[in-house]
Amino acid sequence: MTSTAAELLEVLWGRASTAPASASQLRVLLILEHHEGINLRTLADSLASTPPSTSRLCDRLQATGFVERVVSPVDRREVRLRLSSRGRTFLADLRVRREQALRAVLDQMPAAKRVALLQGLEAFCDVAAARIHDASDNADDSGPPGTRTA
Repeated sequence: MTSTAAELLEVLWGRASTAPASASQLRVLLILEHHEGINLRTLADSLASTPPSTSRLCDRLQATGFVERVVSPVDRREVRLRLSSRGRTFLADLRVRREQALRAVLDQMPAAKRVALLQGLEAFCDVAAARIHDASDNADDSGPPGTRTA
């Protein structure tokens, strides 16, 4: 049941197109939204990818105007990554489209089932956020945050 729900949600959200960003590029944008100014190596680690592959992803996102590269004020050899205002607008618009698609389904559900779903999702979010936070804390144990260069 869980995998079916996840697949249906993916299809539903897919209808709220992520164009012009691919799924991989969308992951980058979401990470940058929550970790403003991280370097390329840290982003690559977050994606479980290589710096060259991550750099190419960022090149395409920079070409579309979604990402900005900024030289670190601490170390000129390090480049920090940030969402541009266009990238923030894209994510906000995507969330609106996804919410509309989800609302169309929720509006057809009985009220009691919507309440139960909301309670379950709140519990899910609490646990998932804690797991993600714990995982990022463990990844940061390798040294001071942001000290690696890309």
